[in-house]
Amino acid sequence: MVLLGRSQEALHRLASELKGAGSQAHAFAIDLAAPDSGERVENELSQLGVYCEVLVNCAGFGVLGPAADVDREVQLGLIDVNIRALTDLTLRFVPRMIARRRGGVLNVGSIAGSVPGPNMAVYFASKAYVRSFTAALGAELAGTGVRVTCLIPGIVRTAFFERRAVGRTRLTKLLPRSNAHDVAEAGWRAFRAGKRSVIPGLGNRIILAVASLIPNSVLLRWISALQQRPAS
Repeated sequence: MVLLGRSQEALHRLASELKGAGSQAHAFAIDLAAPDSGERVENELSQLGVYCEVLVNCAGFGVLGPAADVDREVQLGLIDVNIRALTDLTLRFVPRMIARRRGGVLNVGSIAGSVPGPNMAVYFASKAYVRSFTAALGAELAGTGVRVTCLIPGIVRTAFFERRAVGRTRLTKLLPRSNAHDVAEAGWRAFRAGKRSVIPGLGNRIILAVASLIPNSVLLRWISALQQRPAS
């Protein structure tokens, strides 16, 4: 396993833990927002003498606030990580997966990608992209031996919701929370089974089913009000 992330210390700690459990792991610290990140990842694999058999795109972050008020560069950085890097890495490695007729891509989306998100407009839109791109790619690769799965979780207990006050709104407090290990396991099992998508947790599936029945204008007002209201 080649582990990618910004924190060298955290990556090495995880790599050491995995090695202690009998796995082969290598840590590579990188900021996926950088324009050359895809090329650097590819070069790192080449130097290690390995190739990408399964790509897991789970890097991402969100920002809270009206799009017109939030720092433009921060929002563009979100697009770089959540969309550009995911697409770049996928397009770099999928052609060789097709040639080998095995491997695959597991992209981490979000239930946020199913609706527009006032006060988190760019984040919600980025996850809609992930969901659409993954579904289309999966259809294109049918019969090639390459699996493509979109993991669509709700609120997961991770550091994601501690960044930039994302987890401090009434909306995030109202939604059910999941354990990171259980979500990762559900995603991996779905990928191994060749499923195109998976939504872990009955509560999340019910939320999406109900949301699909509510008029968009009403849904937008609710989301906007809850995103603007801090949790008590």
